Amino acid sequence: MPTVSDAERLLRGADLRVTRPRVSVLSAVHDHPHADTDSIIQVVREDLGEVSHQAVYDVLRALTDAGLLRRIQPSGSVARYEARVGDNHHHVVCRSCGVIADVDCAVGEAPCLDASDHQGFTIHEAEVTYWATCPACADRNPAEHTTPTTNSRANQGRANQERD
Repeated sequence: MPTVSDAERLLRGADLRVTRPRVSVLSAVHDHPHADTDSIIQVVREDLGEVSHQAVYDVLRALTDAGLLRRIQPSGSVARYEARVGDNHHHVVCRSCGVIADVDCAVGEAPCLDASDHQGFTIHEAEVTYWATCPACADRNPAEHTTPTTNSRANQGRANQERD
């Protein structure tokens, strides 16, 4: 967790005014990576007392626009926020419980995927989501746990059926 002075320094470095809600939201996201807005609101209210939903939404937008936070939204999920920015990392999402974890870029240089045809676009980042079963869910439901090879073949088969 960044200290209050670290959070203030980050805000000033992004040319943002330092306010208690901004410091609190920045700290909440740092302490709870991949949290959704409602979870962030809860943490901020524990810190500051009453604060409106709209105020937190506005702060999240300002911090994201300034590059201090990253907004992700895996398919079928609400928006989530993280303080790990600027390194083009990816995510793995558990299909059972929805837990999200960071996955470092396989190549290490942004963007880590080369598009076969970039259509004239200048690519700044690549976003990859790995869908998986987390260890806790695999332990709870061992019969449903498949090996990556089996799962990949099943997904490829479904993709082929959808194309046909």
